[in-house]
This record gives sequence, structure tokens and C-alpha cells, in this order.
Amino acid sequence: MSGSTVDLSAAAKTPGTRSSSQPGAPRRRHSGRVRWWVYGILILAALGSAFPLYWMFVVSSTSTAAATQLPPRVIPGGNFFHMVGVVFSTVPFARSILNSIVIAVAIGGGQAVLCALAGFAFAKLRFRGRNVLFLVVLLTMTVPAQLSIIPQYMIISAFNWVDTLQGVIFPGLASAFGIFWMRQHLASTMDDDLMGSARIDGANSWQIFWRIAFPIVRPAAFVLGLLGFVSSWNDFLWPFIVLKSPENYTVQIAIQALQKSYTVNLGLAMAGSFLATLPLLVVFFFVGRRLVAGIMDGAFKG
Repeated sequence: MSGSTVDLSAAAKTPGTRSSSQPGAPRRRHSGRVRWWVYGILILAALGSAFPLYWMFVVSSTSTAAATQLPPRVIPGGNFFHMVGVVFSTVPFARSILNSIVIAVAIGGGQAVLCALAGFAFAKLRFRGRNVLFLVVLLTMTVPAQLSIIPQYMIISAFNWVDTLQGVIFPGLASAFGIFWMRQHLASTMDDDLMGSARIDGANSWQIFWRIAFPIVRPAAFVLGLLGFVSSWNDFLWPFIVLKSPENYTVQIAIQALQKSYTVNLGLAMAGSFLATLPLLVVFFFVGRRLVAGIMDGAFKG
């Protein structure tokens, strides 16, 4: 018995064994506690991000007084569908949502393809003045967007595109940021040897772009297109300048048209804003994972 006791104590002291009380032992309970703290913070952040949308619903379902009431009201009322009916009867809101969808899809798709094409030219093609021209594109990012309104309006007036959807779409089909974004992705992900092999096989520049380059950077192009979609959906200034007829209004102009000259009906405005936000939520519900995957793909490459 004594010998076995000595053997057990000696085995406990061998270097290969380590008790859970030693400093190097894993602490599962502590790591689990930290993980729950992280989840708690993320839940609070998600609730804080969703609260403005919920507040719009509360105000639109009650009255304007709910927005200035102290303490603020946090329980929705039963007036929401009445406010929705007023919105659709005051302005052609359904047509405005359709116009915004057409504009946002056209601008998002155009930026994904055209910026990828320009980025491919700057990253992989060799032509005189390439670096200087790319520098000019980058310098345009330092110019405030408000300074381009008058020249753009003069151009679309020359094409008789005032009060048309194409007058809103065409100036947004490309962006300096999008060209820079796609140029960096193509420079870091597409090998020059692959392009040389395609040249040997007889492919021209367009075939190389469409069949090789664009599939490689498709996740980045998808992210760029989605950013362009959201930006054009939320844009107010340029459509407000170009569009004159109520049947051509975008959703943001329709929300502004809900207001009278000297009074602001917050319940009506919140109802319109809530309805205008729902399509974006639907889009992000279906493509949210692809958006995150595209951003992380660009973060770990190059």
C-alpha cells in the first residue's frame, strides 16, 4: 500500500502531467464567461441599431406628439395602417418605390461592371498616360460632389434628359472610388501570367476581362454594386434637382412631398420613411452574407 502511494505521488510530480490548478492549465469557465460578454455586447449593439426603425414605427402608428412626449412613448399605437393609406393617397408612393428600384439597380449594376472594366484597364493594360490618368481619377475624389451638379445638369439638359430617370442614372454609373476599389482588387488577385496565357490562346482584352478578370473579382464587384444601390436609394439632392413630375419621383422625394409648406407631420413622414426602409431590409436579408464575404475577401487578399 505504501509503495503504491509513493508511485502515485511520484506520477503526480512527473513533468508530463499538469494539474488543473497550475497556471498553464486551460480555464474553460473563464473563456466561456468572456464569450457571453461578447454576445451580450453584440445583442445590445443590434438592439441599438434597430431602435431607430422601431421608433419610426411607433411615431407613425400614433401621432406627431409621440415624438416630443416626455417620457417618450415606446409602445406602438393602432394608427399605422391609416397613416400608410394617407401616404399612398397623398403622393404616388408605389410608383416612387418602383422608380427608386429601377434607378438603384441600374446604378448598382453599372458601377459593378463599368468600374471593374476601368479598374482592369488601369491594373492590367499597358498604355501611355495610364498612371497620370489614374492620378486624375483619384484627384476627383477630393472634389466635393456639390461642385459637379451644375456641369452635370448642363450635360443632361443638352441630351433632353431633365425630368427623366436616365438623367438620374447616367451620372452615377461610375465613380472614382469604385474604379480605385476594383483596380486594387484586380492588381492583387489576377496574375499577369494568366493574362499572358490567355493572350497566347488568342483572347482579346474584352474576352480576358469578361471571362477571366471579372469572375475573379465578382465578390468585390458585388459589394461595390450593393454600396451603389444603397447610395442611390438614399440619394435626395440630385433626383430632387432633375425630377419635376410626381410620376417620376423617387422614394426620397416622395417623402419630402408629404410635408406641407409650413408644417411638418412627423407621423406621416415617419410612415413614409418606414416604408422606404423596408426594401433595403429585404435586400440585406437576402444578400447580407454575400456582402460580408465580399468585404472579408478583399480584406485578406493582397
